Amino acid sequence: MSPDDVDGLLARTRFTDEGLVPAIAQQWDTREVLMLAWMSRETLRETLETGRAVYYSRSRQERWAKGDTSGHLQAVREVRLDCDSDTVLLLVDQSGAACHTGDRTCFDADAVALAAGEPG
Repeated sequence: MSPDDVDGLLARTRFTDEGLVPAIAQQWDTREVLMLAWMSRETLRETLETGRAVYYSRSRQERWAKGDTSGHLQAVREVRLDCDSDTVLLLVDQSGAACHTGDRTCFDADAVALAAGEPG
């Protein structure tokens, strides 16, 4: 992305009062939803400029680049904003597990099946 494109996307992004925006990481080719994390303006900028997923840890109150400790990197292929500009979608190429538990995705918990035709 050019610097102007980065600045433009950051200007359109609606951050919370805490200065964060939710970010969904999705495997670019299979569309598997991998994880939900948070980004600050600085980590979103870094992600856009480097092509590597960088998030903000609310519990540690600090920047964290995916894979720094685990080696399980997320190479960002595409970044999208939702229709309200308040959620980021990262289409990534995940290397190894996305979840801190060691699972491929953070959404491997038991699925709740709804009967066909019932309102959700």
